[in-house]
Amino acid sequence: MTSSLSPSATSRAAHRPIRIGVDLGGTKIEAVALATDGSVAWRERVATPKTSADDIYQAIAALVQRCETALSTTASVGVGTPGSLSPKTGLLRGSNTVMLNGQPVKQALEARLKREVRMANDANCFALSEAVDGAGKRAASVFGVILGTGVGGGIVINGQIINGLHAIAGEWGHNPLPWPEADELQGTRCYCGKLGCIETWLSGPGIAANFADGRTATTEILRRAAAGDAAAEAYMQRVEDRLARALATIINVIDPEVIVLGGGVSNIGRLYENVPKLLPKYVFSEFVETRIARNVHGDSGGVRGAAWLW
Repeated sequence: MTSSLSPSATSRAAHRPIRIGVDLGGTKIEAVALATDGSVAWRERVATPKTSADDIYQAIAALVQRCETALSTTASVGVGTPGSLSPKTGLLRGSNTVMLNGQPVKQALEARLKREVRMANDANCFALSEAVDGAGKRAASVFGVILGTGVGGGIVINGQIINGLHAIAGEWGHNPLPWPEADELQGTRCYCGKLGCIETWLSGPGIAANFADGRTATTEILRRAAAGDAAAEAYMQRVEDRLARALATIINVIDPEVIVLGGGVSNIGRLYENVPKLLPKYVFSEFVETRIARNVHGDSGGVRGAAWLW
């Protein structure tokens, strides 16, 4: 368990509205308390219980209680998690904390905390965080991209998350790679059951799987490319072209002002120089001014976005 709280933060926070954000992950649960100016007044993380859904609810409730006790306040609570709440049943689906799938997570947390709890997909929380006070600050439309173990995304328009009718808005990772070349037509099978999803090409594991022997880590591919290895350089250029094609479809449909990249793959610096140069080949416009930006808040984007749900 880790926590941080300065004495001065305690006295200041008592006089400012506080929003608590909770990031419910498969291995950890992190909570932060944000003041209205976005400063962090309190933070703590604990391991995600593996025993039962009730133990997870209790861990979240205990984090909230410790935060409110430390700051002498009662706060709003937002929760971000992989997966989403089904608009039809209200139950969680698609979470990597599998014991929570099919469970009334929102209702259970509200019963324990005795207040309304707002929940959103973690990619939506990332997008919201970057739209509020991150790389997309002051932009009317932001598409937040997750390029990590999987590929996901979130749409924020005028500061509001767009969930969509089925609560799947932004799930661009489960569309096929657009304008495929001959050797991309078949693709590999995605965990969702379909072939050739963008996720299988542009996630961290996907980038590694499609290079040479399929086992070389992305960091090693980048190292080789930087050292002048022609095969690695040619492959990275293909990765950049695939990302440009995939993002062009987002621009053609949503036309956001800013696309913010997150997840481990977003740390590849050359993407921000090379991908924008490729977009005009694929975007249905005579000019392309969409800004492709690196995230500001890093791994904290999800938990901050959960707080900003209020």
